[in-house]
Amino acid sequence: MADHLDDYINAVAGAMALPVEDAWRPAVRANLEVSLRLARLVDEFPLPDETESAAIYSA
Repeated sequence: MADHLDDYINAVAGAMALPVEDAWRPAVRANLEVSLRLARLVDEFPLPDETESAAIYSA
């Protein structure tokens, strides 16, 4: 998976014309791994078909 993440980082950095220094790549990869892990938790959370989104969000 690390190779795919490295490819993704390179592709996105290239598409955005954003230089990513080699020293920062491990931190960028680690952040992406955590973000993907959290996204997977949200994606796998079962919701009934009749669930509706909230009309108003507040904190």
